[in-house]
Formats: sequence, structure tokens, C-alpha cells
Amino acid sequence: MTTLTPLEDSTLRSSIGVTPLTCTIGAELSGVDLAAAAHDDDLFAELRALLLEYKVLFVRDQDISRADHVALARRFGELEDHPVAGSDPDHPGLVRIYKDLDSAPEHYENAYHCDATWRQHPPMGSVLRCVEAPPVGGDTIWVNMAEAYRRLPDEVKNRIQGLRARHSIEASFGAAMPLEQRHELAQRFPDAEHPVVRTHPETGEQILFVNSFTTHLVNYHTPEHVRFGFDYAPGAAELLHYLMRQAAVPEFQVRWRWTPDSFAIWDNRCTQHYAVQDYWPAVRKMERAGIIGDLPY
Repeated sequence: MTTLTPLEDSTLRSSIGVTPLTCTIGAELSGVDLAAAAHDDDLFAELRALLLEYKVLFVRDQDISRADHVALARRFGELEDHPVAGSDPDHPGLVRIYKDLDSAPEHYENAYHCDATWRQHPPMGSVLRCVEAPPVGGDTIWVNMAEAYRRLPDEVKNRIQGLRARHSIEASFGAAMPLEQRHELAQRFPDAEHPVVRTHPETGEQILFVNSFTTHLVNYHTPEHVRFGFDYAPGAAELLHYLMRQAAVPEFQVRWRWTPDSFAIWDNRCTQHYAVQDYWPAVRKMERAGIIGDLPY
């Protein structure tokens, strides 16, 4: 059953049909034209309010140009390029993620991750379009990391208060590169340090902010944590791995089956996602516009 979600600002028109997909994250929208939302202030304001509420929004059957795709994403903020994947030459900021029989066998998407946390200012979010979908498979999972933090035991919350972690492109995208190329990538994008628990700048939610780009905790080796030398690396690693595994809890997730011209819009500050690579030898073609974010705190 489709319901209309009340918005905090009653001046916004409630023109969009909203169907929540789980109890914790995600909603499918109907009655909305994303091309129109790219140019209509009221419609975009309604869309943004829904994004803050549901964290990831899904829309099917959108007849929209690449230019309007980019224009919609730009309503949230300026767009960023990807140093490895690159951008569409005619639409800067639009990254083509095409997987076919000639694609290199890489596995960066099929891990729970928050996009580009190796940046000092990770993306605010993304607008992703399915250009071509497998007949079956190729779903994407999103995770509510605010809920993941909320459901942590109090003892763990106390333990991770004030901890910070390192995030690396060198140890992820760079790992398969030749030595000199990997070092050059690391010079261009030095490891970023972020709080293990960040605050959402718009909702104030506390968010568990570690993922598969996270390499280690940087301020764990203190007298309250380390009694003997062997507590240091194993103790920190075990805690980090426990925190990273929270993204795999089904109660925090929504799973979306793609069809051509369907869209996902997500808040990268409070979610992780996982692109399921179960569809070979079928083809999956996606186009993503990533939005520049702010410094996590």
C-alpha cells in the first residue's frame, strides 16, 4: 500500500507517493519525475526531506537525460570525479560503472562500504541510475549505519567514544597497482582520518563510520586499552572488525532489484552499500553522480 509521508515543512506539497521498504531504511517513490525535480525548487525540497527520513530513495521508470541526471545531483552539491574510475567525458562528475565480459575482475563494490571515505571530505551522497540490468541478480544492498550505532551495546559505545580511524585508497584501489603507481596514488590522496562515530550534520544522528576502506584505529594504543604489547594491534583489529561486521546485519538493510531506468539516491554520510556480483556472464551498466561532502565530525 502506498502512503504519503507527512513532511516537517507543511508548505511543501505532498505530491510524492512513498512506500517504505523496510522498518529501518529505504523507500520507493511513485508519482515523481526526477527530471522535473532537477529544476523545480519545491519538488526538490520534498525529495531532500524524504532522503533525510529514509536515507535511500528508489524510483523506477525514469525517462531522464544524462544532463538532467547530473543537474539533479548538483542540486545537493557540487559533483566529484573518481581518480580511478574517471567520468563521462561529456558530463563531468558522472561515473560509468559498466560490467561486461571485457571488464577487469575486480571486487571493490561487493564489500560493505561507504563511498570514498579515503577522502578528507567523503561524498555527501550519490544519484545512481541503472542503464542495463541483468535478467536476474546484480542487486544492491544499503545499510542504515545510524541504526547500527544505536543498536550497539552501551559497553561498546563507551569503548569507542573518541576513537578515530584511518581510511585508505592506497590499500584498496591501489593494492593491485604497480608499486610506483600505487605510491603516486597515495601521494595524491593521503590516507584520511575520521571519527569512528560521526555526527550527521543535518539530523544530528550518531553514525558508525567504519567500512571496508578503513585500515586501522589510530588512537587505540593508550593506557586504558593496552596492558601488554600484544593488546595493541590484535586488540584494535578485533574491535575494528567487530564494528565493521555490523553492516552485515539484515535488520539494518534494504535490498533493491534493479531494472533499466531505475534510480537510487542515497545519503552517503549515514549508509553503507554492497553491490552483489552474482550475475556473470550477464551485463550490468550503472551511471553514478557523486556529491562532494563535508569534513566528518
